[in-house]
Amino acid sequence: MMTMIILIAYAIMATIIIILGRSLYQRSVRSRNRRQMEHVYTNISHELLTPLTVVAASIEQLREKEPQFTKEYALMDLNIERMTRLLQQILEASKSQSGKLQLKVTQGDVIEFIRQTALCIEPLMHKKGLLFTIQCEPKSMMGWIDTDKVDKIIYNLLSNAAKYTRTPGEVQLKVTTSKDYDQVTIEVTDNGIGIPADRMKDLFNRYYDGDYRWMKAHGTGLGLALTRDLVYLHNGTIDCQSIKDQSTTFTVTLPIRKEAFAATQIDDQHPIDLTKPVHTIIDMGEIDQLVMPENMMEKADKDDLYRILIVEDNEDLLMLMASLLCTRFNVLTANNPHDALDIISKEPLDLIVSDVAMPDMDGNELTKKIKSTPEWSHLPVIILSARTSEEDRKASMLVGADDFVAKPFKLGDLELRITNIIENRIRIVGERTSNNAENESRPLSPDEEFLQRARECVAKHMDDSDFDREAFATEMGASESTLYNKLRALTGMGVTAFIRSIRMKEAQRLIETQPDLRVSDLAYMVGFKDPKYFATCFKKEFGTQPSELIASKLRT
Repeated sequence: MMTMIILIAYAIMATIIIILGRSLYQRSVRSRNRRQMEHVYTNISHELLTPLTVVAASIEQLREKEPQFTKEYALMDLNIERMTRLLQQILEASKSQSGKLQLKVTQGDVIEFIRQTALCIEPLMHKKGLLFTIQCEPKSMMGWIDTDKVDKIIYNLLSNAAKYTRTPGEVQLKVTTSKDYDQVTIEVTDNGIGIPADRMKDLFNRYYDGDYRWMKAHGTGLGLALTRDLVYLHNGTIDCQSIKDQSTTFTVTLPIRKEAFAATQIDDQHPIDLTKPVHTIIDMGEIDQLVMPENMMEKADKDDLYRILIVEDNEDLLMLMASLLCTRFNVLTANNPHDALDIISKEPLDLIVSDVAMPDMDGNELTKKIKSTPEWSHLPVIILSARTSEEDRKASMLVGADDFVAKPFKLGDLELRITNIIENRIRIVGERTSNNAENESRPLSPDEEFLQRARECVAKHMDDSDFDREAFATEMGASESTLYNKLRALTGMGVTAFIRSIRMKEAQRLIETQPDLRVSDLAYMVGFKDPKYFATCFKKEFGTQPSELIASKLRT
């Protein structure tokens, strides 16, 4: 079923790309000016909203039939929500430029509507680890607003604040009324990166995207421009005050008296319904499902699997790759190169998968850093890139990348490349070690001496069931990551697998020399607390149960 869901997701993406590409091609050849291009974008947005609706309905059907894939459904829902809101923004911006954007104000509790709408965005703040507070004074106030427009204003201001605020940080929404209760003031304040004075003049211009890439965020350059248009349409004002690297405050003032609007802008028939906020975001439970679990492989023996690090600044793609690859690998993640370097310096690894386009330090720079550091230079690196030219591929290979994978890619292909690169390296090292060992007159190499010492160390603690990777590393005088890297490179095994392999070989030797041993006694003699687990490991190693091997020896 999981395979079916993945295939459906690929089919969905392919359909959307085909529709978008076809529409762009058919219309762009006829487009001569900016107005025509805006018409193109509007038509494309309409065309894409229809298949997105079908996709959303299909996910609901899948959720009913196969409810166990909660995390996958949440990821799909989140991206449908993101794409839908982006397309709606394009449509609204197009209407605004053409003068077709209409205002329809209805009566109700304006303060409570704003508070409820802001609460819908709380999961976004939670996911980013930001402190989010809402202050309303007074708590309630009747008035007239266009709920659709106010919803978009609040969403754009709050999501923008979250986008440019580092974790840990704080975003505050403050709502007040004027002394005559004829206006409502909405203030959104954050303690993020701020806005340089020389960029303030362009802040509300269309397609001005600020520094969102450096904050690992998604941007289009439409949000603030559309927000300003919606505020002006609502006969309001908008202002921004910012101190670079300290804080930013957006202040929106909107009239809420009926007299402030034309008769054609007033809707008396549909009062504000506070039970149905206009904006809906995936609920808190599902957002939590999208946070990377600390232990994605509770049932697997992690040390038996190759350890890979995925470096990707798109959190959704990072989570998706990790979720799907964790069934085959022990996966660690980082959403920026600096965190990646910290993990590389502390954790044992077999391979690194890194995106190219990342802020501050890109994937090529990260690769160059890895390959130029002696302790890490043995680590293979696979580069992922949306840039598919031969020049881009060469640029990555020249800095030391072991492979280059163009986006979009199939995770199955990536999985195969990871496995092949690691196993080829292990095989080459193993052949080199074997060839050196055949020359008995030659002194042992440092690697051979290390392996001999490691085997003797495990043998010395053969019956000690508490002898684990930490104790092993301590006795070898190495860090756990160094011990892992050495053993993986020389034997293809992790620390736990190496210890277990030596214990299995000793168990086999004991059966050969003492076939009258009971399986439980044999298990305790080679450091296992649980005879059943020992039997399972023995069969995995030799293809037969220890009891069967003992019986065959007794018969002979």
